[in-house]
Amino acid sequence: MGTNLAWLGGLNQSRVLDAVRSADGISRVELAAQTGLTAQTVSNIVRRLLEDGLVREDGRATSRGGKRATVLRLNADAYYAVGMHIDPASTTLVVTDLAGHVVARTRRRTPSSQGPGRVIDALCRSVRAIVEEAPAPDRILGLGVATPGPIDTSGAVTPPHLPGWRSVPLREVLEEGTGLTTVLDNDATAATIGERWAGAERRSSDMAFVYVGTGVGGGFVLDGRVYRGGSGNAAEIGHLVVDPRGPECPCGSRGCLETYLAPHAVAAEAARRRGEDAASYERGQARTVAAYRRVCREARSGDPVALEVIGEAGRRLGDAGTALLNIIDVPLLVLGGWGVPHVGGLYREALSGAIAERTLARGVRRVRVETSVIGEDAGAIGAASLVLHSSYSPTVGGV
Repeated sequence: MGTNLAWLGGLNQSRVLDAVRSADGISRVELAAQTGLTAQTVSNIVRRLLEDGLVREDGRATSRGGKRATVLRLNADAYYAVGMHIDPASTTLVVTDLAGHVVARTRRRTPSSQGPGRVIDALCRSVRAIVEEAPAPDRILGLGVATPGPIDTSGAVTPPHLPGWRSVPLREVLEEGTGLTTVLDNDATAATIGERWAGAERRSSDMAFVYVGTGVGGGFVLDGRVYRGGSGNAAEIGHLVVDPRGPECPCGSRGCLETYLAPHAVAAEAARRRGEDAASYERGQARTVAAYRRVCREARSGDPVALEVIGEAGRRLGDAGTALLNIIDVPLLVLGGWGVPHVGGLYREALSGAIAERTLARGVRRVRVETSVIGEDAGAIGAASLVLHSSYSPTVGGV
């Protein structure tokens, strides 16, 4: 099952293919100018990519005099990748084409209480099943997995909200159980890569991503490259302290952004303000996810209590976003993850207002705040993108 794109290697070939992928049609002359390669080198690489079915010729560009250039586009259905997002609440699986478009999808509850062994067995069965649903099971490049961190360099995970998961060699056992080459990363980092990949030219080479799922995380793309940090666990935006006297956080601090913005925190605060049992909303539980989604829908409909709770979370997000942008100074901040639908507009407004009023560089340039182009399945699509960029991207990979 699956295939191997090791033969794609070579930086120049990757640069050309990445440029074709990012553009909405590009000529050989434009490729040479964009990559800095000679016209002959580009011509040779394009010939190989055409022979391998990775790009296709798609008509002629508009002429400015002389012969019209041939337009090249990515052949998105040449290969596919499987993406898996393991969240304490649910696990999502997708199959995407080379452009990051979803062609198959499934979601099920994560049986976290059963321990890692039984969970991984179930995940392997799910992967094998969705591969059979793919348009071309023999052209699957591999499996990408997004999971809550921390993750060590060997591919072992110790997710803080999955009981019994301690240094589980997830990458190794999934490769054995599925037969697919497996790539593993933090879920927020994977979502950042997916946003960059699927967004193509709509996304800046410099970007901060705020991921709202069971917890709150983030990712950075700096100078076109994902920045992971020395241990691979950078951009823990959810643990920026926004109120030193705020609620205790499991990380050991007080008043982290996650204690206000995470779904369980929002659901509990809404319950508290309504005189209900706030303690019953535990992180990652199905009833907590349902309660959170209900609060978000109510906020969008104008319910005063829900609006107050979401408004407070948005203000704390504005505090964290301001601090973040004062440090990394990027032109784009993106909000994504399954916790953003229904309230993305409210959070975007709060962030934009805080950034416009309080960042040090506000007089120099305007920072764009946008919601994700890959939507609620950002973690799973990002996981599939881990496979795609590791196969042929020269810029969106590691440090």
